[in-house]
Amino acid sequence: MPLRTPVNETDYLFGSMNAPIELVEYGDYQCPHCGRAHPIVKDLLQRVGQQVKFVFRNFPLSKIHPQARMAALAAEAAGLQNKYWTMHDILYENQKRLHHTALLEYAAGIGLQMDQFTVDMEREDLATKVDSHFYSGMRSGVSATPTFFINGEKYTGSWENDDLLQYLKSSFPL
Repeated sequence: MPLRTPVNETDYLFGSMNAPIELVEYGDYQCPHCGRAHPIVKDLLQRVGQQVKFVFRNFPLSKIHPQARMAALAAEAAGLQNKYWTMHDILYENQKRLHHTALLEYAAGIGLQMDQFTVDMEREDLATKVDSHFYSGMRSGVSATPTFFINGEKYTGSWENDDLLQYLKSSFPL
């Protein structure tokens, strides 16, 4: 199934904008599977360098992960102060502590302007962005997290261990 909403200027990109491989993850900061996938994706990105641009889209499964949406908002609010990826990593590294007070601690710890961060956490446009990520995932056939898309097509193989990296190496000249 194709990615229904192409990567655009509202997405945070990690890597080179001109990379030949585009890896999009729909994830949930409270999901234990996403927590396991996080270091695998980080390692993959270090190993392939500028060959992959990575995009993370929020897909908070709020019914089973009640703190996931607030964590997504924290990442988006940190992004407004150019600390999206720093907050993204902290959230996954601390996914058992995603309550409001912890999010404030993480924001202070990475040097965010706290008054602005607190205001930004409540911004309607950020809530709309998180919701639009979720609905774009639904339209693209996402039903669980993590779900990956490679160059616009849903990846249905394993992401465990080196499986995703091996798939990329076998499918694309890296």
